[in-house]
Amino acid sequence: MSKKQKAYAAAGVDVDLSNRIKSRLPALLRSTHTPGVIELPGGFGGLFSAKFPRMRHPVLVASTDGVGTKLKLAFESGAHDRVAADLVYHCVNDILTLGARPLFFLDYFACAKLEPEVFGKVVNGLVRACRATRCALLGGETAQMSDMYQPGEYDLAGTIVGIVERSAIITGSKVRKDDVLIGLPSTGLHTNGYTLARKILFSDKGLRLDSRLPGLSTTLGAALLQPHRCYLREYEVLKKAQIPIHGIAHITGGGLPDNLPRVLPKNCDAHIRLSSWRAPALFRHLVELGGLERDEAYQTFNMGIGLVIIVPSLVAAKAAKLLSGKVIGHIIPGSGKVQFHD
Repeated sequence: MSKKQKAYAAAGVDVDLSNRIKSRLPALLRSTHTPGVIELPGGFGGLFSAKFPRMRHPVLVASTDGVGTKLKLAFESGAHDRVAADLVYHCVNDILTLGARPLFFLDYFACAKLEPEVFGKVVNGLVRACRATRCALLGGETAQMSDMYQPGEYDLAGTIVGIVERSAIITGSKVRKDDVLIGLPSTGLHTNGYTLARKILFSDKGLRLDSRLPGLSTTLGAALLQPHRCYLREYEVLKKAQIPIHGIAHITGGGLPDNLPRVLPKNCDAHIRLSSWRAPALFRHLVELGGLERDEAYQTFNMGIGLVIIVPSLVAAKAAKLLSGKVIGHIIPGSGKVQFHD
């Protein structure tokens, strides 16, 4: 440790350690780079070329998000790479609702004190997910704040920038009466509802990560840490098949009741048939153990549906087959709301 940094280290910030850890990052980030990245070693920002010769009117799409209290499970289980990948997949899905493909990603990691093993897992998770989605990990920020975070804990957030042809932006304005809603299965809670789930399962019922519940093929911890599914491949399948897409809703915080209206015209409602799919066992346990009313459960959790794609009725059967999804409802005249029916 350099003499000039002893006081700062005593206050809780080890600059030398941070520099050593971050010196290993350029090679990892470079492994995610796409042709648009402009190399700038040591720069204060990342560079990405704004030339998109195959597009007539390119529009940039940006989104920022975090992982929420799913991080608490990562602290306890050590699944730091899992939640980091979740962050990327969540952000990719968000811009996907507008028809955008990812260009680059930036992360923010803040902790009390950098732990090389933990930070390494986080970065590896980000890199893996960025490679899988052909998204460049362009850079980020790492902060040590000993008076802000508990030892062993951290916060993680990310920003994604993508691109879409202006004429291809999906806004929901094309949604019409009789359009069909196709629900794509989630892999679990994804990254929402963990505060309530942890309260029900751990605080109220005294369960543990290694607990076993009927209907779950894994431990409770493994079920809760299932990855946030990325739907980029499914979107690309529909585009390749030239299936017209009228709307896409990423079912995150607020569930179906709050996310579907974001892509509905003011004169349309989404008529959802709850009998068209069965909520997975984890959700059924949460509802039963927590004594949750139906409306609260569906507004807190995704209940087994991670993405909803709205297509014209004439192509609905083909689209559902291509996506291995379920027809969960249709569009009816209304006022921009979701109606649940058994």
